[in-house]
Amino acid sequence: NDPFVIAKNDRMVAINSAIAVDITGQVCADSMGRKVYSGFGGQVDFVRGASRSRGGKPIIALPSTAKAGRISRIVDALEEGSGVVTSRADVHYVVTEYGVADLHGKSLRERALALIDCAHPDFRDELRCAAKKRNLL
Repeated sequence: NDPFVIAKNDRMVAINSAIAVDITGQVCADSMGRKVYSGFGGQVDFVRGASRSRGGKPIIALPSTAKAGRISRIVDALEEGSGVVTSRADVHYVVTEYGVADLHGKSLRERALALIDCAHPDFRDELRCAAKKRNLL
């Protein structure tokens, strides 16, 4: 997958998934802690290619929770050992069933607020508290 070839396609929309996204926008798509869950394929290539495409949109889409709603997939920090497949600098949009976080060009504070709004409502207070402890809010 060559991001420069991908970028030559106008209005390229690249939709990739994730295991978790932290409140700064870092994307883990291959592991749960130190346990490798899957390969990450061409996620970074397509995110970068779509971001350079005229009218393109790189999107990370995921359900807001896992384990029947017991675990938030929008997290304060990625679990120790989890790999960052797509860096926060490359992430433009994160989508859950609760909304869209437009992160491109945003400050860490703005990113945290947008991602918390996309988290499941049951986890938002906990995420806000964690963001305050990290001086993000």
